[in-house]
Amino acid sequence: MHTTTAPVSPLAPYGATLLRHADQALYQAKITGRNRHHFFDADLDEQVRTHHNRRTEVRNAVRDKQLVLYYQPKLDMRKGRIIGMEALVRWRHPTRGMIPPADFIPLAEETGIINQLGDWVLRTACAQLQQFIRNGLPEMRVAVNLSVRQLLQKDFAASVEAVLADTGLPPHLLELEITESTLMENAQDTLTALHRLRELGVRLSIDDFGTGYSSLAYLKRLPLNTLKIDRSFIQDIPKATQDMEIVQAIIVMAHTLHLQVVTEGVETLEQYEFLERSGCDFIQGYLLSRPVPLEELRPVLEEINQRKHAHTVNPLILARGTFAPVLLDPAPKSPAPHAGASVVRPIR
Repeated sequence: MHTTTAPVSPLAPYGATLLRHADQALYQAKITGRNRHHFFDADLDEQVRTHHNRRTEVRNAVRDKQLVLYYQPKLDMRKGRIIGMEALVRWRHPTRGMIPPADFIPLAEETGIINQLGDWVLRTACAQLQQFIRNGLPEMRVAVNLSVRQLLQKDFAASVEAVLADTGLPPHLLELEITESTLMENAQDTLTALHRLRELGVRLSIDDFGTGYSSLAYLKRLPLNTLKIDRSFIQDIPKATQDMEIVQAIIVMAHTLHLQVVTEGVETLEQYEFLERSGCDFIQGYLLSRPVPLEELRPVLEEINQRKHAHTVNPLILARGTFAPVLLDPAPKSPAPHAGASVVRPIR
């Protein structure tokens, strides 16, 4: 280890301030890639103060119950009905309003409270779904995102089992999503934990697929149920021919490995139709609904499940986060492809 020191005179009246500023510049150099230098300036001092305040606020958000869950539905493309939803955490800040997870999850990881936050999300999602079902709505799955720190906790599977027992939610209705990068960077450590979770009857999904560096040899060893294609591959379809070919290849590969496929970020009818032709199993995105709080979810589900015999949908009208799908063809000439029979029409 190499260290660098800079002398500061004990007589200097601002010695403590100089050291603090030097430490802030050092921190900035580290977070921008290490092995580089960074000069202190007044803006940096303000950034550090703001960052420190935000870290404190995140801790308080968990303690003061400022976190809420929103849900985004998933549609079974073959059956034409909602089969599940993803739980997405939001921070209802007392002065800044609703804050998305990208703005506070990294802070939770920095402060070491990500496990506490993740445990709250898991327990709350299971409890709310179980209450949802008790209120007379059909069974459906809820997907919860995991951080690597959660997954690598000692006896994490036991804690999941305890949550299921406490809330009464059947294990097969819980799906845990782990990002591709998390799985690949901690391959051997996560394998045992994943097998233990599958033994409980919980479903497992690899999230953001295509953005990491998956080893197919390792992927086939994972006890997964679902592969979730990252939104970056769908956002430019149908304009991006190469993205369309990549998505088709991923779907065929997943089905060969006996995995079902979810595509997130679906926003247009053209994307929907392409995915239906390509054999995608489930979709999620603004075409169906924005993420909504639990109390607004029921109208969304009732609207689409009234059309459960439909195999295609029209552009969906978004209003207050919900939609109104329009039936196009109540008796299509041929069923949509699915995981049991991948059918791909080449782009070229």
